[in-house]
Amino acid sequence: MIQVTLPLHLRTLAQVTGPVELEVSQPVTQRAILDALEAAYPMLRGTIRDPVTKQRRAFIRFFACGEDLSHEPPDAAVPAEVATGKQPFRIIGAMAGG
Repeated sequence: MIQVTLPLHLRTLAQVTGPVELEVSQPVTQRAILDALEAAYPMLRGTIRDPVTKQRRAFIRFFACGEDLSHEPPDAAVPAEVATGKQPFRIIGAMAGG
């Protein structure tokens, strides 16, 4: 099981109070995690990535094991600690402004 943490506004939309656990088939990639997340929580479709292009939205970031994975290819494997459920895949709402 993969653990995914969501920012507050997406937890509210998905009606969850903490990390979500997902069954993700191998290989575990960002795309596979997001596909499983959107399948389990259809109300999140279009909020994390564009529904047509599947590109990450501009103010959404992905982190795992202390690393920013936002610019990694979507089909690249996530760290082994995430794939085994030891560490969460974190979806963060980025902040902008000055």
